[in-house]
Amino acid sequence: MINLFRLKGVRSKKRKFIVIAVMLVLVVTGTVFIKLYQDVYSANINLGEEETSFLYIPTHSNQADVLRILTENNWLKNSTSLQWVMEKKNYASHIHPGRYQIKNGMCNNELIDLLRSGVQSPLNLTFNNTRTLEEFAGKIAAQIEADSISILSLLKDESKLQKYGFAPHTIIGMFIPNTYQVNWNLSAENFIDRMNTEYAKFWNAERLQKAEILGLSPIEISTLASIVDEETIKSDEKKRVAGVYMNRLKRKIKLDADPTLKFALGDFTIRRVLNKHKTIDSPYNTYKYRGLPPGPIRQASISGIEAVLNCENHKYYYFCASPEFNGYHVFAKSLREHNQNARRYQNALNQRGIMK
Repeated sequence: MINLFRLKGVRSKKRKFIVIAVMLVLVVTGTVFIKLYQDVYSANINLGEEETSFLYIPTHSNQADVLRILTENNWLKNSTSLQWVMEKKNYASHIHPGRYQIKNGMCNNELIDLLRSGVQSPLNLTFNNTRTLEEFAGKIAAQIEADSISILSLLKDESKLQKYGFAPHTIIGMFIPNTYQVNWNLSAENFIDRMNTEYAKFWNAERLQKAEILGLSPIEISTLASIVDEETIKSDEKKRVAGVYMNRLKRKIKLDADPTLKFALGDFTIRRVLNKHKTIDSPYNTYKYRGLPPGPIRQASISGIEAVLNCENHKYYYFCASPEFNGYHVFAKSLREHNQNARRYQNALNQRGIMK
């Protein structure tokens, strides 16, 4: 009997041990499972008061770079858990540069799935009112990944621009000022390619036909439009100003356009063009040379291009700024009338002490 009781006691202890062991395994397994679940599916992105933000992943970034960017922005609650998910999902082999919209409260799984997909959030690329290639390259580089040096280098590379049908002195005319949706990680060449495509879309059959009727090529239209844009800020006057220049071109009269002179001098701050300014020997000096200058003197606006394509049909050959300084101009059909208008404007300049 005693041996039997002892045997039952031993068996009872074994059962208890097994039960306890199983319970411990379940607890440990449950704890591990909960930890894994939290690492994968619990919120790990903390943007503070912001609902969304953008993560920029530069070209040639590796996994460590992405983790560093997130950490430096203080967006992670737990960087170790994200690193674990990155490794489990083999993110290192699926890194796509670009601009990604991340949301507050995002979990590691959502974040890595987004980054692995390569589905970027495009941005609105905007540019206008640009006079020089240097200024333009800077504006673009401030919005996309490509740096200003690579953009400017391409814009000045005559051999590379040939495939687009442009040269360094005309390429500014290829960029139609507008807002375009693009991916942030555009290279300089991809940016030029995209803008060339947009240029071809802009110059549709209707616009090309209007340019042909005027006897001008698209780049010549942009060149004239760039002068019109510099001459007047008044949209309702642009067609009339364009009509003046078209009349002078048809009669082979020098354009005598002050903006081209300022471009040749490299100084658009000049408010009063003097005779000494007109002596500069430059193909952009339209007081010295007939016809259009070699290329646009700035990025022509869409309104400027449309003004040239739809210029007024009138008999004005001259114009000068209004002595009332209201942004408008006074127009004349004869040189005598123009000289009278010019004297009134010059007197107004003298009265205001504007000598240069």
